[in-house]
Amino acid sequence: MTDRAQMTLFTFLRDTGSHLAGWRHPDAYDGGLHQFAYYKALAQTAERGKLDAIFLSDTLGFRHIVGKDAYSRLDLCHLEPATLLAALSQATQHIGLVGTLSTTFFEPYHIARLMASLDHISEGRAGWNVVTSLGENEAHNFGLAEHLDHEVRYDRAEEFVGVVKDLWDSWEDDAFEGNKASGRYFDPDKVHALNHRGEHLAVAGPLNIRRPRQGHPVIVQAGSSATGRAFAARHADAIFTIPTNLEAAIAFRAEVFALAAAAGRSEMPRVLPAIHAVVADSEAAALAKYQSLNDLIDPALSVSLLQMLLGGVDLSAHSIDGPLPDDIPQTLTNLTTRQGLIDLARREGLTIRQLAVRASVGRGAMMMAGTAEQVADHMQAWFAAGAADGFMLSQPYLPGGLDDFVDKVIPILQARGLFRTQYEGATLRDSMGLSRPPHRFVADPSRHAEPQIWAPMKQADGPTRS
Repeated sequence: MTDRAQMTLFTFLRDTGSHLAGWRHPDAYDGGLHQFAYYKALAQTAERGKLDAIFLSDTLGFRHIVGKDAYSRLDLCHLEPATLLAALSQATQHIGLVGTLSTTFFEPYHIARLMASLDHISEGRAGWNVVTSLGENEAHNFGLAEHLDHEVRYDRAEEFVGVVKDLWDSWEDDAFEGNKASGRYFDPDKVHALNHRGEHLAVAGPLNIRRPRQGHPVIVQAGSSATGRAFAARHADAIFTIPTNLEAAIAFRAEVFALAAAAGRSEMPRVLPAIHAVVADSEAAALAKYQSLNDLIDPALSVSLLQMLLGGVDLSAHSIDGPLPDDIPQTLTNLTTRQGLIDLARREGLTIRQLAVRASVGRGAMMMAGTAEQVADHMQAWFAAGAADGFMLSQPYLPGGLDDFVDKVIPILQARGLFRTQYEGATLRDSMGLSRPPHRFVADPSRHAEPQIWAPMKQADGPTRS
């Protein structure tokens, strides 16, 4: 059982939808890529539904999943998340704004500054989806011959997130005085440097922006490997998962909570399984709508996507209507998605063609096609069973899929007392029922370091503090 009274609901805004052929649906947006008015309308629809946050995924490379004669709009080209979210913050008032930024190819100072700026601009609605990046195509854009090893990426991410949190806490909340009479703009005893030198990073600090409105923007993480689960348990406020079944989801949440408690956390993260819902007035109509989407999938394209998600394997020697081979090689990337798809194929006896179709619908995540009542029943059952604290909504096509969910499913969840009817508080942390993190340097004064640049300036007044 969950101890939460109401669900947390995020939604992906993934261009024209999460389904590989979603862009081909007659009701999908066809106004061309990168139209701000389109994203503005989506964000406002999500806010009308009182959702906690919109979520922008991202990669730092061209996702070339098949030969040049076949094409997909999925993950092809998209706007940079922090820029788009800053613009959307001015078109919305309450909904959270979560963007993906990589710990492998950014530096901590960049991300700390971007997220702090977004948090101030949005008046406390920023969230950072922490990723270590997925594939070789990204590594090749940053001077690397191959992607970093999985464990190395997470070692760097562990150090990286700690540095970012310290940078967010460079200034105490009341450090800025702005005293015109005395001429003192800030209290120098309330600014903290890092002077950090670790295995992967060297960052002096302090950050040149005041502490974020939320203290720390909400941290989201999606790693489901053993290393990823431990990392999320230490750092994440929300964990995005792709569950294979109810029992596995219950076990995942229980394990993450145990790891979080062992790490000394008193406030547990929100576990948000992905759900792809096709909603219609009857179950038959919903199933027909789902099948019509699947009928639009190019088989060669779906198999190419499957090969990419399995880590770049070549399945061309195997019949598309035969089983997945037993000898799928290990890979440096997509570890959790890869294993989830293999387990799905084995458990349900799927052919390569069938598995490719399932991978084309949100990479094999939970798929629901039914009435609004049926979708709400399913979500309530998972929530009540302790499998979820809420959900990451992922519409197969947009904008119609989001409209259907907001207009048909949300009112049912609200009527059952499972979801808010009004936003609580002003920030994303308020909406999610999360506390504002304590200031790391105030909580532990021994961690204080003087800004290095102050040393020569303070010589006339005596030695600097250590």
